[in-house]
Amino acid sequence: MASQQLLLMSAFMAMALFAVVTIPADVRHALGSHQPLNWTVCAVVYAALAVRRRFPLAVAAVATAGSVAQIADGMAYPLTLPAVFYVLYGIARSSKPFRALAIGISVKAALLAASLVIHPGITGFVILLWAALAVTTGSAARSHRAYEAAVEERARRAEQAREAEANRRVAEERLRIARELHDAVGHHVALINVQAGALACLLGDEDLARARESVTHIQRASEEALEELRLTVGLLREPGAAEPAVPAEPVPGLGRLEELIRSFAGAGLRVTREVTGQARPLPEAVELTAYRVIQESLTNARKHAGCDTAVVRLRYAPGALSLAVEDAGKAADTGKGGTPGSGRPADGHGIVGMRERVAALGGRLSAGPGPAGGYRVLAELPLRAAGIEDA
Repeated sequence: MASQQLLLMSAFMAMALFAVVTIPADVRHALGSHQPLNWTVCAVVYAALAVRRRFPLAVAAVATAGSVAQIADGMAYPLTLPAVFYVLYGIARSSKPFRALAIGISVKAALLAASLVIHPGITGFVILLWAALAVTTGSAARSHRAYEAAVEERARRAEQAREAEANRRVAEERLRIARELHDAVGHHVALINVQAGALACLLGDEDLARARESVTHIQRASEEALEELRLTVGLLREPGAAEPAVPAEPVPGLGRLEELIRSFAGAGLRVTREVTGQARPLPEAVELTAYRVIQESLTNARKHAGCDTAVVRLRYAPGALSLAVEDAGKAADTGKGGTPGSGRPADGHGIVGMRERVAALGGRLSAGPGPAGGYRVLAELPLRAAGIEDA
């Protein structure tokens, strides 16, 4: 683009030099001859330039005809040549290349023929050279403008792509935060709700000992909910904020499964655990996903199943971790896509969140009535997708 700008500048300087060197002689000739025809032709040609944008072909024809007339009158370099060059430059700058080339060839052929007939020698070729230069500089200006437009369009598209990517990342982050809040805080709040209901019944029965036990569970669950909320909110803070962006406590995993089971025991749900295969440390993403799936499944069982027992089965395979959470309660509610009469939501935020977590690791999750009744959640979490090779 710098070379095109240099070409344009050189062309304009050359045209100016051409006008300074050649035109004065013809001006003196016109002034000395006192021929009204020359002045009339100049007036018509330069007046026609006012409508060059609306009628470029007509103005080019008028300027060419005026130049031919002045050549025939004896001018080697007509006074109207600057107008011809200007019109050719404008057409080449604003028209398609083929159209500009066709008009330029026609004008240059007419000028060259008239000059060779009236003034044999190099004069015609000089006029031809300058006409070609006018067309070339116009084409260069058109190319430069097209290049700038393309650069601006690429910049606009790049900005749109960056904005779309930023919006996508924001949406993903909001979804991740929603899952964390639902899985972490929702579990403890659900237990608080269950214990509060039990407390209301016990107070009605004036069983103070069991009421105190329920209050203790409510207090513990509320403390855990507040701590989980603090950790989740900490994920939103940038490094250097008042609280660290990375939680001070480890991410929940299967190492805390026994603690999770005990929390449900305090809420009236007895959970047994069965492990198949050699238990071993797993990637953090797999540990967290497995913990959240079990937590959400047990929370749903306690809230909706109408039973007091559940089973958690873990199977460690070389390339995957499989887990199942089963209860003997009722299945999903028909009103939301399940089995009649249970009140258990089939496709609530919890099920959707579990599926999203498992799908993020390349795994599969299914939730629905078990083959022998009750409700079952099955999940398979591949280890290779989480960054661990087969044993």
